[in-house]
Amino acid sequence: MRNALRDFRALEDKAEATEKLPKMLSILDKLAKRSVIHKNKASNLKSKLMKQVNAM
Repeated sequence: MRNALRDFRALEDKAEATEKLPKMLSILDKLAKRSVIHKNKASNLKSKLMKQVNAM
């Protein structure tokens, strides 16, 4: 998860980031569902990733 987040945050192309965003959100949802991370943590990360993509 951490590596995937790091790689996603390093993206600079909006089209590529928009393409990969649903996969990242899915990963975070699965981790929260399996109690690997807290559901609020997953929600906060998803929000930050969406803000990053929208700000590009």
